[in-house]
Amino acid sequence: MSKLNHTITGNGSTVILIHGLFGNLDNLKALGTSLTDHTIIRLDVPNHGLSPHCSNMNYQSIADAVIQLMDELAIDAAHIVGHSMGGKIAMAVALCYPNRVKSLIAADIAPVSYSPRHQNVFAALDQLNLTQITGRADALKQLINSGIDEATAQFLLKNLSKTSAGYHWKMNLDGIKQDYDALIGWDITDKQYKGPALCIRGADSDYVLAAHRQSYLDQFPNVQAKTIAATGHWLHAQKPAVFNRIVGEFIAEYDSNLSNLTT
Repeated sequence: MSKLNHTITGNGSTVILIHGLFGNLDNLKALGTSLTDHTIIRLDVPNHGLSPHCSNMNYQSIADAVIQLMDELAIDAAHIVGHSMGGKIAMAVALCYPNRVKSLIAADIAPVSYSPRHQNVFAALDQLNLTQITGRADALKQLINSGIDEATAQFLLKNLSKTSAGYHWKMNLDGIKQDYDALIGWDITDKQYKGPALCIRGADSDYVLAAHRQSYLDQFPNVQAKTIAATGHWLHAQKPAVFNRIVGEFIAEYDSNLSNLTT
């Protein structure tokens, strides 16, 4: 898989931020800005943003691509933070390459398979004829008319790009649909990551439930859990100050412990 599109800011221990389905590297930008004294790498997942389009997108191959990027940037190990699908990617990196991960933080996702829940989004995007829309306002109206709430529609339209040839999706929509079952599934079940791990869930979300506790412990025996009240799946956008503080404190604790061991 070709090199992932990414941005690098700051200095200090490296933190890699990974967005969720239909997103791009800007989704966790506010978190990256809050993590002062760190080198922040925000990346576009394959088939998203400006990263290469590919077939057979699965968690093992994406984990391999993240490690390839780390190798190209001469990064021995990093803190890995991901939201939703990005959280599963972060888990896959930790499980498959544990010596490359200082700590793992997964936001509102569990290491389990989920039932399909994006059929309405795919249907609305398929109904949107990019050759006929007159602009973003027109596209927004059509998505809302297809049953997509405005906030989600605005989020999806961040993928819309205009060139001299007209409008097109930056994301590889066909590739995402093709590999959707793999993305909602979870087949890396025979590995463990014994390093520091944190699951942050939204209190009003149904992505991380009590029934998922054992699945977490089986693969991440040292995992901690935090719940943010009055938030759903988009917890990092709903309560960014709280979310950013929890992530920052967890990473700082690891870095502090490591410093104490080496002095």
